[in-house]
Amino acid sequence: MGMGGVSGGGGGGGRRGRRRRKSGVMSEINVTPMVDVMLVLLIIMMVAAPMMTSGVSVDLPRTAAGEMPSQTRPITVAVTPEGAIFVDDAAVSEADLLTTVSTLATTEDRIYLRGDTTANYGTVMRVMGMLSAAGYTKIGLVTERER
Repeated sequence: MGMGGVSGGGGGGGRRGRRRRKSGVMSEINVTPMVDVMLVLLIIMMVAAPMMTSGVSVDLPRTAAGEMPSQTRPITVAVTPEGAIFVDDAAVSEADLLTTVSTLATTEDRIYLRGDTTANYGTVMRVMGMLSAAGYTKIGLVTERER
């Protein structure tokens, strides 16, 4: 079981080992910089995505209920503690609420109502009543999960 004899290959050095062209075009693409850039972009998107949900800052009430399934782009109506109404980050008056929502959604679309914890309950319910009376039946109240 010896390994005697002369082997035919040999990957050793010397002058007759691997030959290397000095004046050739590099035929391999170095993908390491591209992977580095893609990882940096992925990290930036992971950090920025939670901040892009809604620009109006409201303190949402807590609940033990789970998340509802989402659609492609829901319409968000927010009520601040001062009673200001926002439709997708744009301030609107109560009189302009229905015209603004009707330009963005049909009566079959889901509308998320975000009422601040300290907002007047009457204002939140008045907004919900206006939307319901206009034919919007898929209105969801947005809360935060209890921790």
